[in-house]
Amino acid sequence: MSKKSVKLAPQPEDISDSASAEQNIKIKPPKNSKKSKRKKAIIITIVVILVLAALGGGGAALYFLVFNKPKDETPVQEEPQKEPEPPKYYSKLTGLEIASETENTMPLYCVQIPNGADGPRPQTGLDEAGVVFEAIAEAGITRFAAVFQNPKSKAIGPIRSLRSYYLDWDTPFDCAIVHAGGSADAVAAVRAGGYHDLTESVVYMWRDYNSYWAPNNLMTSPTLLADFAKDDGYTTANPQTFPRLSQKEAEDMVAKTKAPESNCEEGAEGTNCEKPSSELPFIQTIAVNFGSVPTFNTVYQYDAATNTYKRSYASGEEHLVYNCDAAESAEPSPKKDCGIAKQLAPSAVAVMMVDERLDSDNYHHVIQTIGTGTAYVFENGTAIKGTWKKTSKESQIVFTDEAGNPISFTPGQLWVAAIPNYGGSVQF
Repeated sequence: MSKKSVKLAPQPEDISDSASAEQNIKIKPPKNSKKSKRKKAIIITIVVILVLAALGGGGAALYFLVFNKPKDETPVQEEPQKEPEPPKYYSKLTGLEIASETENTMPLYCVQIPNGADGPRPQTGLDEAGVVFEAIAEAGITRFAAVFQNPKSKAIGPIRSLRSYYLDWDTPFDCAIVHAGGSADAVAAVRAGGYHDLTESVVYMWRDYNSYWAPNNLMTSPTLLADFAKDDGYTTANPQTFPRLSQKEAEDMVAKTKAPESNCEEGAEGTNCEKPSSELPFIQTIAVNFGSVPTFNTVYQYDAATNTYKRSYASGEEHLVYNCDAAESAEPSPKKDCGIAKQLAPSAVAVMMVDERLDSDNYHHVIQTIGTGTAYVFENGTAIKGTWKKTSKESQIVFTDEAGNPISFTPGQLWVAAIPNYGGSVQF
């Protein structure tokens, strides 16, 4: 006969004692409930893995589907990162933006360009020069030493002879000297000085008989200049240039310049009719006089819309220039192939007062280049009086204001006029 276990019902006094105990004891959840759950989950996982292992590859696939279900959560969308702005590069010659830093080491060309009344006007490509020096070459007639780097116009010229003082101004730019002969001392200095010397050539120049007449019809082009540089072993340049303002600094300077009188009617009210406050004088018109031959005196009119100085002759004739960027011919004739000539308008004008005298032939001039003197700088609608200083042929001219601070020039073409202390003047 099998034994049966019998559970006895609790006695009345036991029930009473049990209820009393429950009233005095607070029931707490198990301390290690989380650990127990975690332990349980681990055990289940191990069991599942063992089972799936027994099932083989199909089990592995089932495991992946079970334990790698995508979470039922909306993914957080990250804000797209902004592409970094490409670096910007600026020309050391002009301060204008360029395509790459390598342009700053490209060869430079200092081209002697005439300005006589005997046929060289309008010149071609002169608007693309980064710096232009103007001084009297002979008999009161001015001539230009125009400094180019990476020009685009398919014709540059005309080209005329060199003077020694232009060579002194050219030298710091480490440029090829482009000319058609010159004074004896200038030609001797070029030959002895180790310059990249391109004088009149049938290989790298041509004569244009449709737009100009001899001797003011010798032309060249960026392509021919580049060919010369390559043939001459002139591949990189290390120019000393003039300091330049950034575009923002130029705009800030314009903002500090006193604007012209308001056009508001008398009695009108409102901020648009108030004269703006100013720290610098506004200069509208500049007259640069080279001496006793008024044909070559010049006038600059400040154009606030473009922040440039429109250049004219004292007669009122605009100084026009052809640009042959769009010409189809490799050797264009400007008057026929290059459209309408446009007025020159440099971004800044610097005037140097220099000691100057006639040479022993009473025809050519001798001009001081090494030393110091009074200077006037016109840029951003205002005028700065100061000094210029050049310590050697190889050193660049330094312009400073009256406090001795170096002057930086607004981006664009810089026009430098050397006028005689005796007989010349600047009025504004």
